[in-house]
Amino acid sequence: MFKKIGRNDPCWCGSGQKYKKCHADFDEKIESFRLQGSIVPTHDIIKTKEQIEGLRESGKVNIAVLDYVGEKLHAGMTTEEIDEMIYQKTTELGGIPAPLDYEGFPKSVCTSINDQVCHGIPSEDVVLEDGDIINIDVSTIYKGYFSDSSRMYCIGNVSEEKKRLVQVTKECVEAGLAEVKPWKHLGDMGQAVHEHALANGYSVVRDIGGHGIGLEFHEEPFVKYVSTKGTEMLMVPGMVFTIEPMVNMGTDEVFIDEADDWTVYTDDGLPSAQWEVMVLVTEDGYELLAY
Repeated sequence: MFKKIGRNDPCWCGSGQKYKKCHADFDEKIESFRLQGSIVPTHDIIKTKEQIEGLRESGKVNIAVLDYVGEKLHAGMTTEEIDEMIYQKTTELGGIPAPLDYEGFPKSVCTSINDQVCHGIPSEDVVLEDGDIINIDVSTIYKGYFSDSSRMYCIGNVSEEKKRLVQVTKECVEAGLAEVKPWKHLGDMGQAVHEHALANGYSVVRDIGGHGIGLEFHEEPFVKYVSTKGTEMLMVPGMVFTIEPMVNMGTDEVFIDEADDWTVYTDDGLPSAQWEVMVLVTEDGYELLAY
């Protein structure tokens, strides 16, 4: 599965060391899992030290933008105002909003309210109202490196059932994070997310998931949250991906708005919530790069 490298050749990771002293044992361990039937990452999925440092810096910008916007949200503002703040703050910090013009997306951020599951398009016609819950999904390009995270915000006097959905969804992410360990599988994480949602009476969207990220906005692997232990791709040090389950109060069925071909809604009109973190698999667990 890997390109053949001589043991005395320079390592593929760019460290400058000989392969035998750097990643040879690492690759052999991955190969042993492949031979046992695991889906395993290729070299282009595994980030180098230099790339990881670039992703850390990009993540810092992404976090700062979410912090900035979160402090200013209030009932009566439009989602277009949120978009303008995201663009202004991201560029002020030296970044580029990754969603802007991505596959035709017209804005700098996704703003998804109540029964909107994801990919909501900011608009001057959409006004935040008392009692709304909103997901703000920020993605940044900084010096060529991509970062991505989202948070839920409660606007004014939010009902207890909506607050509970928001809280349990955050707990789902935390349950998934607890399963991010090298040499385990993404399905371990996905099962933990799904079980926590089900235990609280909610469902998890099946057809939309997380993704690898780093040198591109969306990379392999596709990350499911309705999966089982021991399945999906093997997690190894250097992998970077998002955990971003979309948890619905009712059915897990969704549909895409035909008018804009972007906004995803719950099929039954009940609320949905999502938190997203960007995680690096390390030698002994994980590191959050954006949240």
